[in-house]
Amino acid sequence: MSNQILQVDENMLETKLDRLVSRKGEELLNAMLDAEADEITGAARYERSGERKAYRAGHYERDLTVKAGKMSLKVPKLKGAVFESAVIERYRRREESVEEALIDMYLAGVSTRQVDDVSQLLWGDRMPSQTLSDKLKKVYADIDEWRGRPLEQDYPYLFMDGVWHKRCWGGSVENVSILVAVGVGMDGRREVLSVAEGMKEDSESWREFIKGMLARGLKGVRLVTGDRCAGLVAAVNELLPGARYQRCMVHFERNILAKVNPKNRDWAADALKAIFSMESRQAALEKAEQVATEMESKGLKAAASCLREGIGETTTYLLDDYPREHRRRIRTNNMIERLNREIRRRTRVVGSFPDGRSALMLVCARSRYVTANQWSARRYLDMSRLDGIMQSTD
Repeated sequence: MSNQILQVDENMLETKLDRLVSRKGEELLNAMLDAEADEITGAARYERSGERKAYRAGHYERDLTVKAGKMSLKVPKLKGAVFESAVIERYRRREESVEEALIDMYLAGVSTRQVDDVSQLLWGDRMPSQTLSDKLKKVYADIDEWRGRPLEQDYPYLFMDGVWHKRCWGGSVENVSILVAVGVGMDGRREVLSVAEGMKEDSESWREFIKGMLARGLKGVRLVTGDRCAGLVAAVNELLPGARYQRCMVHFERNILAKVNPKNRDWAADALKAIFSMESRQAALEKAEQVATEMESKGLKAAASCLREGIGETTTYLLDDYPREHRRRIRTNNMIERLNREIRRRTRVVGSFPDGRSALMLVCARSRYVTANQWSARRYLDMSRLDGIMQSTD
C-alpha cells in the first residue's frame, strides 16, 4: 500500500474560506435586518394583521466591509415608521476592526495613498485620505491625553532634540521644528516625556517646552544631553538648576571634523577618539589641549578653537556623579536621533503639512508606535548604580 501525502493549497483554501464566511455572514445579517423590520412593523412580510404598525416599502442596498471582505446588505425601507437597526450602526460602512487595521497602518508609516491601495486590495473597499483623517480624530483625542499625562517618577537622564518638518505658514511653506524629550526613569526604562511644536528652536520655545514638563511633574533631572543649541542650554540652566548639560559627543566631533581638511581628517578623527577614551575628565581635558596644540601646528586653527571652546561641556559625562557603566549611553544623543530618523521616515512621505496640529499628531503617534514596540521590552540602564552614587553624596 503506497503512502499518499495530502497537499493543500493554503492560499486557495483561505480565499474560499473568506468567501464562505463573507457569504454566510451576509445571509445572517440580512436575516437579522428582516427580523428587525418585522418587529418594528408588528407583522411579518406579507402577513395580514390588525396589529400592524407600518408597511414595508422595499429595501436599499448598502455595503459593509468586514475582515472577510465586502458584504452587500439589504436594508429594509418602511412606511409609517423609521427603521433603526441594532445590528449595524447608521451610516457605518466598515467593521471597527477593519478601520483600526487601516489606522494602525497609517501610524506605522504607511502613506494615505498606500492605505487606500491596501484597503482596496484586501477588502475591495477604498479608504480616501479625507475619510482616514476623519477617523484619526478619535486617535488624536487619545494622543492629547497621553501628551498631558502626569510624570510620576524621577527622570535622572533627559535627552532633548528637535525634528524639522515643512508646514504651511501664512500662505508659504516653511521649516519648523517639533521638540522631543526622552527620559530615563529610575526604573531604567526609556520613555518619551513630551512632544511639542517648537517653531525655530529658540530660547523661548525650549523654555516653554521644559515648563510644560515641569508642570506635569518632571523632577530628579541630573543630566540633560542635547546638541549645541544656545536656546536649549540657557533654558536648562534657568529651569533645571540641579542638572548639568552634556553636549552630544558625536555632534561635537562632526563639528570639529567639518573644519579639518581631507588630508588631516583621519588623523583628527583618531585624535578625537583618544580624547573621549580617557577614564577621567581631567585626563580628557589635558589630552584635548595636546590635540588642539597639534592642530594649530598643522594649520587647523578653526578646528583647534572649536575643540577648546566645547570640550568642557562635552566631557560632563566623565564626572564622578555618573556611573562608568552609563557613560557610553549618556554622552551622545544617538538614542533620540534614532527615534527622530523613524519620525522623519514618516513625515518625509507627507511632504508639507497643512497645519501644525496635523504634524504634531503624526509625530506623537509615530513616537508612541516606535517606543511601544522597541523600547518597552527591555531596560535601558541599571539605575541602581546611579542610586548608589546619589546616596553616597547625600
